[in-house]
Amino acid sequence: MTDVDIEKENASIAKAYKELLKVSYQTLSTEDKKLIRKAFDVAVDAHKEQRRKSGEAYIFHPIAVAKIVASEIGLDATSIAAALLHDVVEDNENYTIHDIERMFGETVARIVDGLTKISVLSTDMDISLQAENFRKMLLTLHDDVRVIIIKIADRLHNMQTMDSMPDAKQEKIASETLYIYAPLAHRIGLYNIKTELEDLGLKYTEPEVYNDILLKIRESKEEQDAYIKEFNSIIRNALNTEGLEYEIKGRPKSIFSIRRKMMKQGVSFDEVYDKFAVRIIYKADPSNEKFLAWKIYSIVTDHFTPNPTRLRDWISSPKSTGYEALHITVMGPKGRWVEVQIRSERMNEIAEKGYAAHYKYKQGDKEDVLDTWINKLQEALENNETNPVDFVEQFKLNLYSKEIYVFSPKGDLKSLPKGATALDFAFSIHTEVGMHTRGAKVNGKLVPLSQELQSGDQVEILTSENAKPNTNWLDYATTARARSKIKSSLKQEKKSIAEDGKEILRRKLKQLKLTLDEKIVNEMVVYFKLKTSLDLFFRVGIGTIDNSMLKEYVGSRSNAFMSYIKNKIRKPQVAQDIDKDEITSKYDMLVFGKEEEKLDYKLSACCNPIPGDPVFGFLTVNEGIKVHKKNCPNALSLQSNYAYRILKAKWIDSSQQEYAAKISLSGIDNLGLVNEITKVISDNMHVNMKSLSFESDDGMFTGRINVVVNNKNMLQKLIDNLKKINGIDKVIRV
Repeated sequence: MTDVDIEKENASIAKAYKELLKVSYQTLSTEDKKLIRKAFDVAVDAHKEQRRKSGEAYIFHPIAVAKIVASEIGLDATSIAAALLHDVVEDNENYTIHDIERMFGETVARIVDGLTKISVLSTDMDISLQAENFRKMLLTLHDDVRVIIIKIADRLHNMQTMDSMPDAKQEKIASETLYIYAPLAHRIGLYNIKTELEDLGLKYTEPEVYNDILLKIRESKEEQDAYIKEFNSIIRNALNTEGLEYEIKGRPKSIFSIRRKMMKQGVSFDEVYDKFAVRIIYKADPSNEKFLAWKIYSIVTDHFTPNPTRLRDWISSPKSTGYEALHITVMGPKGRWVEVQIRSERMNEIAEKGYAAHYKYKQGDKEDVLDTWINKLQEALENNETNPVDFVEQFKLNLYSKEIYVFSPKGDLKSLPKGATALDFAFSIHTEVGMHTRGAKVNGKLVPLSQELQSGDQVEILTSENAKPNTNWLDYATTARARSKIKSSLKQEKKSIAEDGKEILRRKLKQLKLTLDEKIVNEMVVYFKLKTSLDLFFRVGIGTIDNSMLKEYVGSRSNAFMSYIKNKIRKPQVAQDIDKDEITSKYDMLVFGKEEEKLDYKLSACCNPIPGDPVFGFLTVNEGIKVHKKNCPNALSLQSNYAYRILKAKWIDSSQQEYAAKISLSGIDNLGLVNEITKVISDNMHVNMKSLSFESDDGMFTGRINVVVNNKNMLQKLIDNLKKINGIDKVIRV
């Protein structure tokens, strides 16, 4: 570079720095400006040798990130300084985190340290490592939410300047942005940034689609502007008559949301009816803010007919992101639907600035919705039981979910994701309440734990010391929090069963003249085609591996000469994961209907389901049951046209298979007999009683019990124990 070029570049850097101070949302004091200047000088020095892929000086990147943080997100001087310094420690070995702390204080150092730890998301990572990195990133949320916010700003600038990168890298970074950063921006309340991240993500993952929609929006812009002008003039006249202070903005829907609508509704661009929204932002004092919102609502609906199913009142019950507004969809001129968003200036700032505006308007020490969310999130993050990929998937579920509002028995309002069940509500109150849930009442009536809640429901949870999670609970719970708690509880129970199983196995092998040691355990894991020793002990514990199977195993190794020859020919097999401390699920059985029966079936060729996929069975005319994935292209037409032929189906772990069985008893009636029978059933572990009925006739007693067991061995054990009860004459399986 020539001296002239260097001079030009330095002038551009100085200009970018001055702009940064000018656009700050917060009012900067002299001290603030000194802090930012010092951070700028350190960043310039640290990055002086670096250039970006596009060829420009690297320092433009931290300045751009700081600008986003200062103006679009509106954070304070500390955050602006941290944004300027976010790559310093990682990119220059002359600066350590201790240097940053010495020069800028503990807060800036903590934020920079958080950003340094999460910035290396290397391209060649496998998915689980990537997911583990996201978990680490999310853990910084509780330390200081500013870490995540600056990371989102960093990602936004990278997305805005990605043109000079190779295609493969563009696609990877864009996919990652759509996968985690856009949902995070949404959750923290940065709606403008979320929209831009989504649009840029689409630009690099599906460029043809993006450019096609962009072109169509540009082509129809003139006509849309004229339409919004006509619509607004009617509203303006009415609002002016009332003497309100306001401004009206027309806002086109984002490319990403138009694309999502086209996909979801299966329509073309022209058929997406609400491609734009009108936003009315009014001036109001806190005392009359709510009243004016409804007044404007009333004025709008006096002139245009509202769609009653599309009213969204987030003023009475703000979203858990803190978003407040009234949304209505009305029938505008020429029979077109228009979305109208009504917000006060305060609400608008919160919608656009998210976190920063929250804290500007926060009063006293009152815990705000964002704080509540971050605290709730911390619990999910600290549960290390979850596999990282599952964790990120579950976390995402809770990021974008729409909300419902339900009441506790005392009238407290709770917000839950749409689709949440009574069991989710129990876990949202407290983990211990969830773990000991026995039943639930919705609006005073007893309901199943799987009951999907609706906004406005009043929910009461019934608990019992003896109640504990079972595998079915995973079918009932939808929120990440409830599912992770249930999974870790089931895992603990499996481990305790495995410990009992180990002792049972030791005892049974002793009877067969074998000592349980590492070599035998390894042999058995290979013999029974399992993965881990814990698998082996667990299956012995629940009786899936029984005496006859153990005898077969001992028989198979009794011919020492043959095994010697075999071992000479090939090395003895060693189970790869023998010492792994987990019980592996084997989705190897498909069951149908409420009774979860095993039936003959064929896998359909149109969607090729594999074990673990959500599926359903379809009763064909000539080919028996065909199994389809729930998201199969043909699923919708099959379910709508042949609903009566659809069979519920699911994959289950064979070791977790539950069998329903009926037991018939008869004998001599005596006092306390029923009590003794129920005691025997509840004392038999892993037996769940579904229903029972008893009759007594002239001293003779007959009864029927429906139970659910894991396998036949348990059922036999239960029958044997029932026969021992005094007065019982006959016990048979029906």
